[in-house]
Amino acid sequence: MSKQEAKHLANRDEPIPVVTVSSEVGQSAPATPRKHYASEHHLSPNKLKSKLGSLGDIAGLESPSRVSDKLFTMLLSQVLPPEDYSLDGQPSPSIKDGRSRTYVERPAFSLPVMSSNFRRFNARIGVAFIFQNQLIRLFTWAVPTQTLSFLAVYTFICLDPPLALILPLAGILFFIMVPAFLTRHPPAPTSLPTDLYPLSGPPLAAAQTIRPTPELSKDFFRNMRDLQNCMEDFSRAHDAVIAFATPLTNFSNEALSSTIYMILLVTSCTLFISAHLLPWRYIFLLLGYVVTLIGHPTIQDLLSSPPASDYLSDMQYRVRASLLTLSKSDIQLASTSSDPGFETREVEIFELQHRPLHDIHGVYEPYLFSPSPYAPLSPARVAGDRPRGAPFFEDVLPPRGWRWRDKKWTLDLMSKEWVEERCVTGVEVEVEGERWVTDLFYEEGGEGGDQRWSGGKGTETGRRDPAGKEGQERQREVLVSPWERPNREARKGEWRRRRWVRMVERMPVLENDA
Repeated sequence: MSKQEAKHLANRDEPIPVVTVSSEVGQSAPATPRKHYASEHHLSPNKLKSKLGSLGDIAGLESPSRVSDKLFTMLLSQVLPPEDYSLDGQPSPSIKDGRSRTYVERPAFSLPVMSSNFRRFNARIGVAFIFQNQLIRLFTWAVPTQTLSFLAVYTFICLDPPLALILPLAGILFFIMVPAFLTRHPPAPTSLPTDLYPLSGPPLAAAQTIRPTPELSKDFFRNMRDLQNCMEDFSRAHDAVIAFATPLTNFSNEALSSTIYMILLVTSCTLFISAHLLPWRYIFLLLGYVVTLIGHPTIQDLLSSPPASDYLSDMQYRVRASLLTLSKSDIQLASTSSDPGFETREVEIFELQHRPLHDIHGVYEPYLFSPSPYAPLSPARVAGDRPRGAPFFEDVLPPRGWRWRDKKWTLDLMSKEWVEERCVTGVEVEVEGERWVTDLFYEEGGEGGDQRWSGGKGTETGRRDPAGKEGQERQREVLVSPWERPNREARKGEWRRRRWVRMVERMPVLENDA
């Protein structure tokens, strides 16, 4: 590693990954977050020796540069973390990346493949830079007759848009086939300008074939120069667009971004209705002339003069000031500085307890904590599925993007309300005590039923409970559906549940996670 490369690495903000060689083949690293990742991808002495040996075997068959590329790629595969881990060894957040190999199957990074693809790309990209140079000469009025001819063609296309279909065909004719014909049938050097072009006779030259630029040639280095300048131009344009558009659209100033959003929304709706009424031919014609005239050297000198620069800067400042004034006067945000707290919500969990259905004197035992009450007529219950959830309170996690605000869960004392909101029927509701909502099991012609009711809702006090013990005075309400007949007897079913609630708040999104 050269001194310059070491200097760049030393100035990096993130930690530098290293390759560790353990003393034993199966030795694991200490249980730290970063070394946990290193323990899964460490190089043992035997493994490193075998890999270097395999590289040595092919050293006589391949060039030294090829061997060094393979060695460097092998080291990178051991140093760099996989896609699911960051450089510090922690699992990367589950952020959808459209470039990930999870969504599109593409080859992995390889230094030899990267070098080969760059050489092949650079040898074939010359035609794009030639086209770019032609456009620059056209719009900078290097040859005024060519620019005026372009404006004439552009005018015809704007006034009669179907003529745009002729452009690709005309380009193939005049820029590909005619030069190819002139290459095979060149005119006679001694022909006079008044002579007709000779169309007869055999071809005098071989057909022109487009070949990649040879490596280490002048054209190859010219392509590298143009590619370097093109990357710089793209970086400048990217930074300029980001610097202009980001403050207006990223809601760093929520009032200003909301104003821009409303303007764009109203404009979109207006164009959706009235776009067919606008004279688009003349609009595009005018825009084309304006863009072409701006590239004229005289116009460029005029725009770069100090008075014009000051005028454009002052106009830009006035437009931004008008938008800020409009946003402050017309946009009122829901969250103000007087209420800086995060958004809060209430989450619920249902504690389910179970006992065998045939054991009417059995004791209910804890089963699990479920996000649904597992009511008698719930889809999961009707389908015969068992309830799903966590066995302990500690296993219940807040929703993604939220965090707990309260320290512990609180029992919902309004059991009757949530039962009525969900239209749960065929259950017994405790409005005092532990607030259990218990299933009812109905039997035709049962003897000595524990619960007896008259249609609708009723109460009972001091009845004997299913365990046979004298119950203390408590109040229960039995909710039955209107189609259930009141001449049947019921006893408690196999499930009961009660509702617990807890407050959560939105988690702030850190800059590294965004």
